[in-house]
Amino acid sequence: MKRLSKASLLILIIAIMFTNIGCSSFSGEEGTEIIDANEAVKLINQENVVLVDAQGSEGYLYSHIKNSVNISRADIVINEPVPNMLAPKDQIEEVVSTKGISNDTTVVIYDNNNNMDSARLWWTLKVYGHENVKVVSGGIKALNATGVELTKEIPDISPTKYVAKEKNVNMIATIDDMKSQINDPKEDVILIDTRSQEEYDAGTIPSSVLMNYVDNNKSDGTYKTVGDIQVMYLDAGLIPDDTAIMYCKTSIRGAQTYLALYNAGYRNLKLYDGAWSEWSKDTSLPVQMPENNKVEINEQDNS
Repeated sequence: MKRLSKASLLILIIAIMFTNIGCSSFSGEEGTEIIDANEAVKLINQENVVLVDAQGSEGYLYSHIKNSVNISRADIVINEPVPNMLAPKDQIEEVVSTKGISNDTTVVIYDNNNNMDSARLWWTLKVYGHENVKVVSGGIKALNATGVELTKEIPDISPTKYVAKEKNVNMIATIDDMKSQINDPKEDVILIDTRSQEEYDAGTIPSSVLMNYVDNNKSDGTYKTVGDIQVMYLDAGLIPDDTAIMYCKTSIRGAQTYLALYNAGYRNLKLYDGAWSEWSKDTSLPVQMPENNKVEINEQDNS
């Protein structure tokens, strides 16, 4: 990963802060994927918009926003070779079809889990080519604060015939990609471990930078602003031209960071789907112990 001098980093951060005068070097459009609760309420009253509750099925049955349909984490993952891997195309097509979503539907997603299950569903739909997807910052709590109705009532759904595109492999890092980066490091690639400090200290993929996913949120559970995300990651050394590969234990938290960065204009992004669960399962792979900066062969992680 390229490291900027303090002076160069300060200049870049100042440029980002003054995007209104054309100084941003971010290539992607900013602020397009995450919406606040008030925007969401306006949007879900429009035609051809489906509100999706990304809670687990039990949470959905207990309470959800009126007229929302449920797509839980369990619906969009498989658990081989490790938990919470991206589900295949046919599984996603079946799930999305049964929820009344068409290829031209705008999908608005909320959760009750620090924005991470919403982000994982957003990422999954994007991987399979669905462009019209928004995540509600702050989830059900933020929506409830606007006065929308909570209910246990399950809405009537008219199934569709959803056809997904082929998986966009450019959004995904494999274990071989990770091995390649470890064995032949590229200066313009940064590995981001989005887990907690405690998990990171217990062992991480060598050269990974710790950026706990919860730091993408404000204290009220909503996402930080585009500008705040840009400054935070620039300060960590991630410049717009770099490729960021993020992961956590099973890359649910990693997806939350992926969305934060994409929404902030970063475009060279990959999610290591197998994540720490896959890496630590192979005892031949190296593990870095940040506390003593040692790299060693890992021990099996059975947690």
